[in-house]
Amino acid sequence: MFSAPKREEIDHLTIKFVVGLIAVTLAPLTDFFAKSPITSISASYYEGGPSQTIFIGFLFAIAAFLLAYNGFSRTDMVMSKLAAVAALGVALFPCDCGNHIEAVPYVHYISAATMFLILVYFCYSFYRIARSKGHKEANRRACVYVVCGIAIILSILTIVFDKLSGGILSSKVPSLIFYGESTGLVAFGISWFTASRVLPGLTTPKERFSPFK
Repeated sequence: MFSAPKREEIDHLTIKFVVGLIAVTLAPLTDFFAKSPITSISASYYEGGPSQTIFIGFLFAIAAFLLAYNGFSRTDMVMSKLAAVAALGVALFPCDCGNHIEAVPYVHYISAATMFLILVYFCYSFYRIARSKGHKEANRRACVYVVCGIAIILSILTIVFDKLSGGILSSKVPSLIFYGESTGLVAFGISWFTASRVLPGLTTPKERFSPFK
């Protein structure tokens, strides 16, 4: 079915492909398997069962791949390691969702904010690399990274504003936090999926990548 592998281990494109796939599917899967409607992705921690397992497991997987990713510069390397630690912080220190109390105050939210801000940085890093190539497919990728970065920033600002205003938005839209987190994660996933160069139209035939080769 598949040809013999050309490499003994996965490379940075495979990491981007897998990370993108995990990020895009995290929100819908935790929501689908939750026993009751969840107001945030982090609330799936308290659902138990598959929803909790997916939430923790996927974040650990993202952390592992980010830890393995070095990027193309010293800054990329440092940022990916910090993002890995932040992802673990989100998984290991539950939020104060609903009537639950944080075991260690603020760690969950600081970790989540740190992770998303670093993901904005990677959108910028991918954008610079794409723009340096100059051909039309790379320019299309650059546009995708800009849109994804803006989407992540807007999702962060919306959630922060709601928190600082005492829930003025979520009081009218109960699932606002879930939508904001989902938007940020999907944008994160799309940007890394695009950077994996698997998509026709966004890559030339010469640079196109398949994780099965």
